[in-house]
Amino acid sequence: MNDAEDNVALDELGELGLVSYVDFVSREPFLYESGSEIPGFSLRYETYGHLNEAKSNVVLISHALTADHHCAGINSLQDRKPGWWNNMIGPGKPIDTNRFFVICSNCLGGCQGSTGPTSINPETGRPYQLEFPFVSIRDMVKAQKRLLDHLGVSKLHAVVGGSMGGMQVLQWAIEYPDLVERILPMATTSRQGSQAIAFNEVGRQAIMQDPEWMQGNYKENVGPRVGLAIARMMAHITYLSDKGMDMKFGRRRRSKNSDTNFSFDVDFEVESYLRYQGQSFINRFDANTYLYFTKALDYFDLEGQYGSLEKAFEGLQSKVLVIGFTSDWLFPPEGNREIVLAMLRAGKDASYAEIALDFGHDSFLVESPDLYELVRAFLDSD
Repeated sequence: MNDAEDNVALDELGELGLVSYVDFVSREPFLYESGSEIPGFSLRYETYGHLNEAKSNVVLISHALTADHHCAGINSLQDRKPGWWNNMIGPGKPIDTNRFFVICSNCLGGCQGSTGPTSINPETGRPYQLEFPFVSIRDMVKAQKRLLDHLGVSKLHAVVGGSMGGMQVLQWAIEYPDLVERILPMATTSRQGSQAIAFNEVGRQAIMQDPEWMQGNYKENVGPRVGLAIARMMAHITYLSDKGMDMKFGRRRRSKNSDTNFSFDVDFEVESYLRYQGQSFINRFDANTYLYFTKALDYFDLEGQYGSLEKAFEGLQSKVLVIGFTSDWLFPPEGNREIVLAMLRAGKDASYAEIALDFGHDSFLVESPDLYELVRAFLDSD
């Protein structure tokens, strides 16, 4: 394949073409919300587009629970894997890299290049594992702020993210009101309900009851793979909707003779899909990181932290658009709407939009002209 043909192939996969990550290393001590401290940390990040002279065109992307820094473009010629939000970010797309300089980092506590449980503790020379400090949404944002300081960015055109990313978006606007001009949280919540906490606990127990977990002290490339796969399978069900799953899989069987050949092996297509999700997940994600991140989700509680949502948003200066999805039963639309109502009661410039899609919690990740139009219009607004 010649260069021209290769460029065309790359354009078809993700208009940004090949992208590469950078590791930001902070050598200053980092104090966690819990009171623990580490001597420094790394954040792996990617950028897309070009920073303008005024450094005023920055859009920060905050990722969800199992995502990472690679949200757009293609990360290598070998696997040719597009970023998890490649449909949203790129030239001419809703988050237009012809106009905006886009930054996305793997969260503190992660397992895709940022400092987390798998990282080496400089004091012991061994991986942190469960000696890693508890990480909160607030800690994730604080670490990202240090990255932006390193890049010389003192103003954010927007912070955008869904699910756990949406929590970070809200925290950004609260912690750094002078820095953030717009926020666009999607499919998120100001605090998880008991059902979401319960699902997270089932996932954690699947990991911690796996004999290979070994109290968190498993070795690299081994560990509670069965437990982590089950946690992923169970969580993935919560990201979808009943109608969406029925549309995608129904009761389709993998064998024409399935009606007479009963088995505990994979038979229904939905079973095959979930097993694939579980197996692919264990090859890229760390079990202890899953424990830490799900606990960060559970403890995120703006009302409890500030006394009320109205007080949480008292200092807010950002223009706000919150987007909920009708079929999201993990973070239901009424929870997204509640965020905006509290902002309005606090006298803030906030709007709410609700999109009818059948893809459940993951609706913010799918191709949707209505979603694209909302994102583009909000980022373009004065």
